[in-house]
Amino acid sequence: MLSTIHLKACSRALYRGKRSIDLARNLSTTSKLMMSSPNNGPGDDGSGYRLEKDTMGEVKVPAARLYGAQTQRSRNNFKIEDANWGGEQMPLAVIKAFAILKKACAQVNKDQGNMEAKLVNAISTACDDILHQRNINLREEFPLVIWQTGSGTQSNMNCNEVIANRAIEILGGKRGDRELVHPNDHVNKGQSSNDTFPTAMHIATAIETHSRLIVSLEALHQSLKIKEEKFKNIIKIGRTHCQDAVPLTLGQEFSGYAQQIEFGLERIKAALEPRMYYLAIGGTAVGTGLNTRPGWDKKVSDAINRLTNLPFRAAPNKFEALASHDAFIELSGALNVVAASLMKIANDIRLLASGPRCGLGEISLPELEPGSSIMPGKVNPTQCEAMTMVCAQVMGNHVAVTIGGCNGHFELNVFKPMIVANVLRSITLLSDAARSFTNNCVEGIVANEARIQKLLNESLMLVTALNPHIGYDNAAKIAKAAHKENLTLKESAIKSGVLTEKQFDEWVRPENMLGPK
Repeated sequence: MLSTIHLKACSRALYRGKRSIDLARNLSTTSKLMMSSPNNGPGDDGSGYRLEKDTMGEVKVPAARLYGAQTQRSRNNFKIEDANWGGEQMPLAVIKAFAILKKACAQVNKDQGNMEAKLVNAISTACDDILHQRNINLREEFPLVIWQTGSGTQSNMNCNEVIANRAIEILGGKRGDRELVHPNDHVNKGQSSNDTFPTAMHIATAIETHSRLIVSLEALHQSLKIKEEKFKNIIKIGRTHCQDAVPLTLGQEFSGYAQQIEFGLERIKAALEPRMYYLAIGGTAVGTGLNTRPGWDKKVSDAINRLTNLPFRAAPNKFEALASHDAFIELSGALNVVAASLMKIANDIRLLASGPRCGLGEISLPELEPGSSIMPGKVNPTQCEAMTMVCAQVMGNHVAVTIGGCNGHFELNVFKPMIVANVLRSITLLSDAARSFTNNCVEGIVANEARIQKLLNESLMLVTALNPHIGYDNAAKIAKAAHKENLTLKESAIKSGVLTEKQFDEWVRPENMLGPK
C-alpha cells in the first residue's frame, strides 16, 4: 500500500496543474517499484530509496534501480518523454554500444596497468549483462530521454552508474559503494562524455546498419531480381509523364527497381567506409586526449573491433570527431536516397496494380486484409502505403540530422543524441519496411498478362517504330488521326495511304522495339 506521505503528496498534486500531475505520476511509479521490491534491499533504508552522491550532493534514488545520482537528476530535469521506451527514450542500440565501449576501455586499462584485474572483470561482466539483457532490466535502468544535454553526458553517466553498481554487486558490495567501484574513476577512466558518446554513436549505427538495414535491402534486391527474371518475356507498354510510351518488358521495368536498390546498398556501404568506422575515443574533453596514455585510442579501437567484428579504428583527427558529425549527415543522406528510391518503387507498384478493373491492373498484389469498412471486397495496396509513409519520415529525419550536424560550436557538437536517434530511427524504419515490403508484397506480385497485352495493343505510341520508315511528321499524323477518329493505329496507318498493311505488320512489332537494332 502507498504510505501516508505518498497519499498526501498525490492529493496535493491534484491541485497544482500539469507539473503536479507529473509529480503524482512519478510518485505512483515509485510506489509500484517499492511494492514490487522488498524493503531493505541494496542500499535501502526502509523507505524504498537509497542515497547516492555526485559532485552536487546527495540524491534519493529508488533502491530497486542500479542507476545513480546523475541519472536521477536527469530524470527530474528532462521530462520530455513518452512511457514504456517510446520514441523519446535513448535508443537501446546506443546503450548496448556503450556497454561494448566500456568493456573495451576496462580491458585496455588493465593492459596498461591502470586497473586491477578483479575490478576489470566485474566491470566486463556488468557490460555483458547489458549486452545479453540478463540480470538488468534495460528499460528501467536506462530511462533517460534523447532530449537532454547535447553532448549526451547524462546518458554516459547513466551507463557508468549502472555498470558501476552492477559491478559492485558482482564484487559482493552494496549499491552506491563508490569506494569499491566508482562510476567516474573506474568505469569512465580515460574517457569523457565528449568522446564516449560519439564513439557509441558510431558503434551503434554501424552495427545496426550491418545487422539490419543491409540484410533487409539485400533481401529486397534479390526479390526484385527474381521478378526481373520471371517477367523478362512479358512485353508491355511503357509510360513517361504518366502517358503512353514505347514498349518494354515487365522484367526491364523491374530491373530498374532492382538497380536502384543495388545502388542504394553501394551508397550505404560507401558512407560506412571509412568515416563511420572512425572512433572519437581518445579525444577526451576537447580532442587533445588529456588523461589518457599514448596509444590509448588505438588500443580501445582494436578491442572494440574484437568485440564487434567490424573494422573500427581511431579517428585520425579527434577535434573533427568531437566537434562535427559529418559522417552521420553523409550516412543519413544515403538513407535519404534509399528512401527516395523506395518511394518511387512503391508508388510505381501500387499504380501498376491499380484497379483491379478500372485502373492499370497490369500486376496483382497479395491480398492481405480488407481495405474498406464500407465497400465490401475492396483490397488496398497497404504495403506500398506503409513504405511510402516510412520514406517520408526518413526524409524528415534527414532534415533534422542535417540541422544537428550544422551545430558543432567550437570543440563540440551539441546535437549528438538527436542526431544518432534520428539516424537509428531511419535505419530501423527502412530495415523493417523493406523486410515487410519484400515478404508481403514483392514476393507475391503476379503479372496480369491478358491486361498487359490489351493495353499494349491499344497504345498509339507503337507508331514510334514507323519513324525510320516514314518520318516523324507522317507518323505523328497517323497517331493523331487514330486518336481523334477512334481508330486503331493500323487502321489509321492504312487510311493515311503512307504505307501498306503488309509494311505496317512488318515494321510495327513490339518484340522488336525492346532495344537497339
